[in-house]
Amino acid sequence: MRVRFAPSPTGALHIGGVRTALFNYLLARKHGGTFILRIEDTDQSRFVPGAEEYIINALKWLDIMPVEGPGIGGDYGPYRQSERKTLYKEHVDHLLKNGQAYIAFDTPEELATKRETSVNFQYGPATRAEMRNSLTLGEAETQTLIDVGTPYVVRMKIPDNRNIIVDDIIRGKVSISSNELDDKVLMKADGMPTYHLANIVDDHLMKITHVIRGEEWLPSAGHHVLLYDFFGWTDTMPRFAHLPLILKPDGNGKLSKRDGAKFGFPVFPLSWNAENAADSFHGFDEFGFLPQAVNNFLALLGWNPGTEQEIFSLEELTALFSLEKINKAGARFNFDKAKWFNQQYIMAMDNAGLSKLVRPIIEKNVKSPDEDFLQKFCGLMKERVTLLTDFWTNGNYFFQDIELYDTEKIKKSWKPENRPRFEKMLEKVAEIEHFTSEAVESCVKTYLLEENLKPGEILPIWRLALCGSMQGPAVFDMAALLGKNETLKRWDAGMAYFDTILQNA
Repeated sequence: MRVRFAPSPTGALHIGGVRTALFNYLLARKHGGTFILRIEDTDQSRFVPGAEEYIINALKWLDIMPVEGPGIGGDYGPYRQSERKTLYKEHVDHLLKNGQAYIAFDTPEELATKRETSVNFQYGPATRAEMRNSLTLGEAETQTLIDVGTPYVVRMKIPDNRNIIVDDIIRGKVSISSNELDDKVLMKADGMPTYHLANIVDDHLMKITHVIRGEEWLPSAGHHVLLYDFFGWTDTMPRFAHLPLILKPDGNGKLSKRDGAKFGFPVFPLSWNAENAADSFHGFDEFGFLPQAVNNFLALLGWNPGTEQEIFSLEELTALFSLEKINKAGARFNFDKAKWFNQQYIMAMDNAGLSKLVRPIIEKNVKSPDEDFLQKFCGLMKERVTLLTDFWTNGNYFFQDIELYDTEKIKKSWKPENRPRFEKMLEKVAEIEHFTSEAVESCVKTYLLEENLKPGEILPIWRLALCGSMQGPAVFDMAALLGKNETLKRWDAGMAYFDTILQNA
């Protein structure tokens, strides 16, 4: 088994393309096959510098790297289509010689005029006789135009009244009438092939056995089956599998790269910085997602293992994956579900592993924290975050002074006349020799019993003093991690601030 992921380097890799790469990877790995990366850069007008590197970095981040491709090597290279022009020219000449393709000289302006004057114009069997091409001009005039440098394209000559069967693993047998197809351009005026020619030639020469791609390519599959027939390659034609669309959250239409900015979520694996802000996007990585969670989330967009299980390692996905279990219907992009997956993976990680991922986020804001402290912090916070970035957003008070207090909670919970009680309690806390969570809790609860106080009179103030709000880990766990000195310092600062709030109320 040999499969390929063949993106165009026209910008950031959309999450739909990532899912296609993932499904190719899973299928090849399950069957002991080969996963190939091929860069389809034949459209030089849309080429974006840095896009190829972005694609490779994204696959590396997701841990679904191909074993053949640009910069990787392999026996079927080169793996950039721009470096395979000679091969395409040979195959175009074969089609021209056999009368399965023809040369067309129609200018863009002539084609635009034709489309304006003819409703639903399609360059094909019904209209090619009206156009300026080698079929209407004859061999001599065609050669003359070529000799004087007249720009031309090579078009595929679609046969009349042909029933074409596309055997799709996901959708079954799809019947297409050749009368509905246009004469696709196979080679452009600049000598570069179009997708329709290049992907057929490359898939054949690279011995691709399965073509897994988005359903937007299904309408072109009829052309591709015909090309396999024209070249006499029907016996080695790969199996097709056209994946369902990833839909917008409301289910209305395909998820686009602009939807990320519109809805406030990432649609690319990594951030992409373009020349202008409108074309720059944040990625799943920078949002705070783990790659394992992204793979798990994407795998279930259109594929269903047939069980209630939702959390799958890459190894488990590989073992269970099959093209036959992919749905035909589009799958809605549910960002809340994506975050849920991420949360599950964060909670399951060990503290040492998490600290490696969280450290760069913390160090963007404060000086490098002690490793033991950071690991304990991760342990306290990992069940209270959804994204890696939440470790700082929700827990920055562990690394710096409290920036914001919940004043409404302070007004409800703080009574200045109780200050002597808190000061007496803190005197006892200051005497704790081994400042552990258990020791602090025991000390405070003993004090509550001695003073006949209820936990509700004391513990909310503890939380407000330590982190400024009613959120966060268990109070005594926070105190133990902060340490005795910092805990007492925050109590002093907190009580002074609480008094000020009530005075100004």
